Amino acid sequence: MIANLRKVVALAGILLVPGLATLWTAWEKLMAPMPPAPLPLSLTGLGALAINLSCAFMLARSRAHSGRLTRAAFLSARNDTVANLAIIAVGFATAYTHSGWPDLFLGLGIAAMNAHAARAVLRVARREHRAAADRP
Repeated sequence: MIANLRKVVALAGILLVPGLATLWTAWEKLMAPMPPAPLPLSLTGLGALAINLSCAFMLARSRAHSGRLTRAAFLSARNDTVANLAIIAVGFATAYTHSGWPDLFLGLGIAAMNAHAARAVLRVARREHRAAADRP
């Protein structure tokens, strides 16, 4: 039981990795604000959106009743889909403003979204852990 909880904590940590990487990149951009190239940014976001959206739809059917691993996979795909939509929008905003600020704000938003997903997975895991401990 404790080993399973440790695995879920590790899984939540894995969900935090992209957010931490994003924070690092945001810090670097803050120190040297250069706008990204808008077209490659938007095209990459569009390609990733197609993949992540299909994954999110496949996982959405079973996210509510399949436990923490399915929930974690769904949250990851959902977060990636939302991030991809935002990346496409930031590509347009960057082309319009010629500024690195939209990209920086997006990075902070993605980090917050990943932290929220990790917290949600931990919450489900704790609930499952308590339910397993209460069983005879």
